[in-house]
Amino acid sequence: MAVRVDLNISLDGFATTTDQTPDDPMGRDWARLVEAYVATRTFRSRVLRDASGEGTTGVDDRYAAAYFAEVGAEIMGAGMFGLHAAGDDPAWRGWWGDEPPFHCPVFVLTHRPRPALEMAGGTTFRFQSATPREALDLALAAAGGRDVRVGGGATVAREFLRAGLVDRLHVAIAPILLGRGIRLWDDLRGLEQGYRVTSEVAESGTTHLTFSR
Repeated sequence: MAVRVDLNISLDGFATTTDQTPDDPMGRDWARLVEAYVATRTFRSRVLRDASGEGTTGVDDRYAAAYFAEVGAEIMGAGMFGLHAAGDDPAWRGWWGDEPPFHCPVFVLTHRPRPALEMAGGTTFRFQSATPREALDLALAAAGGRDVRVGGGATVAREFLRAGLVDRLHVAIAPILLGRGIRLWDDLRGLEQGYRVTSEVAESGTTHLTFSR
């Protein structure tokens, strides 16, 4: 059992983008940031439910497959679920569709808890007002001996890293510069101490950097 973080970041360390508009709620920069990941066969199959077998199958796909492997519970922030887009609308079911790709209990950190939300495919969103340690204890209990993934966003991931709760951090560094957004590395000086650090460059030019205990 391990506690894991996997994020896509830019060369200058940003894990979020700022160019969204009402007509383009994701923004062109987000598409650039995750381009290699969404091109993989694993993403197309797992997230888009594309059974065609299309998608890249190299280094990026190997990390995409590892992202989903052996995860028994997930932790995410309110923004990753999409609560900021819904306000207090009790009918809002997130932006992951009717069958989210997690297939496990997902603990959403929010100061305004809601009733649990059961979705198709085995995903149940549970809304919690909790510290990182409290949320992790809940997730570990629900994971059934499998890994817990801290999915994001960047601020939530940084809180878990700063608290020393992460066993493995994997960042896929896209070869782009964003210049603004939320930087993963802020307030994490010396993070590499206590981890074994490895790197691997994919065919896409993405650098996969892994910190492992």
